Amino acid sequence: MLKELNPLLHSQLRLGIMSILLSVEEADFVYLKEKTQSTAGNLSIQLDKLSEAGYIEVEKSFVGKRPRTLCRLTSDGRKAMEEYVDALKSYFSGL
Repeated sequence: MLKELNPLLHSQLRLGIMSILLSVEEADFVYLKEKTQSTAGNLSIQLDKLSEAGYIEVEKSFVGKRPRTLCRLTSDGRKAMEEYVDALKSYFSGL
C-alpha cells in the first residue's frame, strides 16, 4: 500500500528548502534564495509555513544595519523529511 506524502513537504520549493537544510547546519535567507532560485516574497512565505509547522527555526537579527535571517532544521523537521522519503520509497517498492 502506498503511504501518503506529506502535503507540506510535497511543494517543490518547500522540499528544496528542507533538502538544503538537511545538508547544512544553518542557512541564511540569501543563500536559500540563491540555491532555490525563488523570489524573496515566495521564499519568505514558504519559510513561514515550515516554521509554523515546527520543521524549521528562523532566527532574525541584524549585522550592522542589515537584516539577517538564519534557518535551521528542527528535530521534527528532520523526522518529517525521513518519513517523507520513506513514503516516497513506497511508490517505487513495487517496481
